[in-house]
Amino acid sequence: MPWMEFVQLLSGIGPDTPLGRMVSIRSEKDPKIVKNFSPEQKRIRSEWQRKKAKKMAPETVNDALEGFKRMFISMAAKPGR
Repeated sequence: MPWMEFVQLLSGIGPDTPLGRMVSIRSEKDPKIVKNFSPEQKRIRSEWQRKKAKKMAPETVNDALEGFKRMFISMAAKPGR
């Protein structure tokens, strides 16, 4: 099956299917919704995040850490904070 056909079929999967529910759990970004997840939903989401983090290139991690470092230095340098 060509990739584009697979993607089109996959995009038609509704949230009421097991795969659709899994995708919605993994992709949820709203902290208020995540807070109300069941323990099983939290486990599914955590496993997915760990898997994604393991695939992250070291350069990407270093770039993000360097950005945080610059942000904290900038915040510390501002008077009155």
